[in-house]
Amino acid sequence: MAVELVDIPVAVLAGGLATRLRPLTETVPKILLEVAGKPFLEHQLAMLRAQGIRRVVLCLGFLGEQVRLKFGDGSAYGVELLYSFDGPVLLGTGGAIRQALPLLGETFFVLYGDSYLNIDFGQVAGALTASRSCALMTVFNNQDRWDASNVWFADGRIKVYDKSARIPEMRHIDYGLSVFHSSAFTAYSGGVALDLTDVLKDLVAKGDLAGYEADQRFYEIGSKAGLEELDRYLKGKEALV
Repeated sequence: MAVELVDIPVAVLAGGLATRLRPLTETVPKILLEVAGKPFLEHQLAMLRAQGIRRVVLCLGFLGEQVRLKFGDGSAYGVELLYSFDGPVLLGTGGAIRQALPLLGETFFVLYGDSYLNIDFGQVAGALTASRSCALMTVFNNQDRWDASNVWFADGRIKVYDKSARIPEMRHIDYGLSVFHSSAFTAYSGGVALDLTDVLKDLVAKGDLAGYEADQRFYEIGSKAGLEELDRYLKGKEALV
């Protein structure tokens, strides 16, 4: 069941230091790195707009003001852009979402700021509604091909999610997109560092994290190899147009 997406915003997590990409990210935030001739964020916004998304909240930290100066209110890209800044202390992925809640409303997507995905967002939102869960994580049957598998996914649920403690049942990987009800974050204190991984683990422990399996691989710019691969992929897509 697909869901109309005009009223569901996307929080893009783009506040990290991107140490794996240094020296490229010493003076430019990762989300502004050039990919296929454009800042990566421009590709993400085109992807989101094609899905029907119209409101995007950028969760920013290190060098984040550069993003607002370049992209403004988002009107040039067909979306409304809102900004949420960590402030003097980096809040982590979970803390950044907690801080942005006033801009996000009751239900919202969370997208990693280095992810480029081929997935139907409407189907993902519909799967959350059908699951009657507080949140849903998209996963991919990775089999350790692109990175270490970190999810045990079975019967439409996330059974285990752990980036450090591996078990044989882990054949899937976090795909880079989740959808939440705001209640998943309201129990945590605002203004303090919090990792999204810990929020997801807490939801797993309560049996309240559904899963949705993507059928196409993900692309990412979290590493130099990933950046080069996505550059080739997007140039190939443009060549077909």
